[in-house]
Amino acid sequence: MEFYLSQSTAYIGRFAPSPSGPLHFGSLIAALGSYLQAKSQHGKWLVRIEDIDPPREVAGASEDILDTLQAYGLNWDDSVIYQSQQSVAYEQVLAHLDQQQLSYACACTRKIIKQQGGLYLGHCRDKKLSNNNNALRINVSKLAAPITHFQDKLQGHITLDAQQADEDFIIKRKDGLYAYNLAVVIDDINQGITEIVRGADLLPTTGKQISLYQLLGKPVPTYVHLPLAVTKPGFKLSKQNHALAIDKQDPIPTLIQALSFLGLPTADLIDKSSCSIILKWAVANWQLNMVPRQTEIQV
Repeated sequence: MEFYLSQSTAYIGRFAPSPSGPLHFGSLIAALGSYLQAKSQHGKWLVRIEDIDPPREVAGASEDILDTLQAYGLNWDDSVIYQSQQSVAYEQVLAHLDQQQLSYACACTRKIIKQQGGLYLGHCRDKKLSNNNNALRINVSKLAAPITHFQDKLQGHITLDAQQADEDFIIKRKDGLYAYNLAVVIDDINQGITEIVRGADLLPTTGKQISLYQLLGKPVPTYVHLPLAVTKPGFKLSKQNHALAIDKQDPIPTLIQALSFLGLPTADLIDKSSCSIILKWAVANWQLNMVPRQTEIQV
């Protein structure tokens, strides 16, 4: 399919925050883990702003996120990509999926799905509804088999909920906004991402994304899902939970705390005079098997 860039064999990783608020400690873990994994393999580390959900976005958050990354010495390679500028690519893929009968329009509301037990059961799959004013769903039945498991390089063998795996998921919302699962896969393909390092809260969505890679005939990247920073079991640090922004003026203590969270022996770090020196040490000492094999860690 000519609308994709060829995937490089060299390591390319990324950090892809949404501009719904400033970076907090949990965001820093994802940024730092993806950075160290890429740089320890002499790869590229890209930054992408996932700004496809305007109602959730905060004015000025994109610029603040980029400023914060630079304050922590996390300097990206190549240009920053904004999802809000990728609609042409998304529409090309949607047209391809439609032409290949890999997607279909759906008129079911959340209320209807809730009345049916909470899972979408393919009610509109064969109705041939108009794409106008309806949501678009992927046709999971076109896969050889639903994605019920995958291998994570940190968390190990992941088994997904079988009913969720069999569900035809939304790729474009009725209101015209692109679904996260569609946008993230297209962007990762077009940027040549070879490995995705992110928080463990995204484990459940990974099967849906692998489904899209397979339906599009593209290589599936490897996955690393890092532990989440939580205030108590099940309560992750997040912008929705009003997590505090990390300090841009004095970043070194927070950077060292984040490295310790990821399993690095920060007591061995002698020179703590700058973020760049600390990160150089961290890249040299980074080993994925030192990261706690947990889905969450209390901070």
